[in-house]
Amino acid sequence: MKEAFRKFAHQSAQAVGSPWAFFLALASLIIWGLTGPRFRYSDTWQLVINTATSLSTFLVVFLIQNTQNRDTKVIQLKLDELIRAVQPARTSLVQMEDLTDDELDKLQHEFQRLHKAAASRLSEIEESRKKRQRHK
Repeated sequence: MKEAFRKFAHQSAQAVGSPWAFFLALASLIIWGLTGPRFRYSDTWQLVINTATSLSTFLVVFLIQNTQNRDTKVIQLKLDELIRAVQPARTSLVQMEDLTDDELDKLQHEFQRLHKAAASRLSEIEESRKKRQRHK
């Protein structure tokens, strides 16, 4: 059942995210709007669009969440494999999703410091390169 739902969710998410789905929804809204005068903009007329959009949104949320969960898992596994493949990388970071928010914040600050240091080194290298070009 899981595999059948995965396939259904994937195909549905593809269909719902297509230009055709957008234009179908737009056409439905236009038709609904044009029928307003015929139904004298009644409560029932308004209830039709409210019910349709509520039900559609309710179901699509589950489809999107399913595909997003799967995509996130796939990305995590790919990143884990890359971390394992690079020798100097800290393989302990493979299980980062188990860390607390405070631990993640500390890691983020560490990576920000590393980024700034690398940017500074690149800036120094660029300045050195420019000086050599001026002296030529």
